Amino acid sequence: MYLCSMELIKKYFPELTEQQTKQLYALDELYHDWNEKINVISRRDIDNLYEHHVLHSMAIGKLLHFKPGTQILDFGTGGGFPGVPLAILFPECQFTLIDGTGKKIRVAQEVCQAIGLTNCTPIHRRGEEEKGKYDFVVSRAVMPLPDLTRMVKKNIAKEQRNALPNGIICLKGGDLQEETRPYKRIVQVQALSEWFQEEWFKEKYCIYLPL
Repeated sequence: MYLCSMELIKKYFPELTEQQTKQLYALDELYHDWNEKINVISRRDIDNLYEHHVLHSMAIGKLLHFKPGTQILDFGTGGGFPGVPLAILFPECQFTLIDGTGKKIRVAQEVCQAIGLTNCTPIHRRGEEEKGKYDFVVSRAVMPLPDLTRMVKKNIAKEQRNALPNGIICLKGGDLQEETRPYKRIVQVQALSEWFQEEWFKEKYCIYLPL
């Protein structure tokens, strides 16, 4: 499974260092082991970890190459997605991962510790309790975009440092017309199928909303 999975990742991210490759490789055994204790990924889906969760999370890195020093909040991270793969991909950026479910955050904490991921801090915290300021908030299908925007606009820093203005970058699927309608003049919707050839990525999107 390692060769197949890592070949898939390296197909789209050929510039990975040896350290990044080792960290990504380690995720397979770690998440399989933890999933037996705490159900953070559907048991039917855990064998698709790299395609459906790791590569899916790393899609955000195709939209924007975060500059060193960028501060990113992963809102509703669950067991560490998209934050953990992104923290591996961008080791010079700082990631804070929050989720209201303590047992899921514990998995993210243990995974980060096991692979020596020092730029990633998972915290058991609800979104309304988060007071920090970040360049970007990232998420995977946590809630409708208008609800997410209301929740995290307080957390977007004013100072700009990246090629895109600060805001929200989230991964979603299906028909997004209704939830993106309030922002139709500024929202950017990118089809993942333009980046990744696998069938699973059809009708899946990366949404960027400047705030």
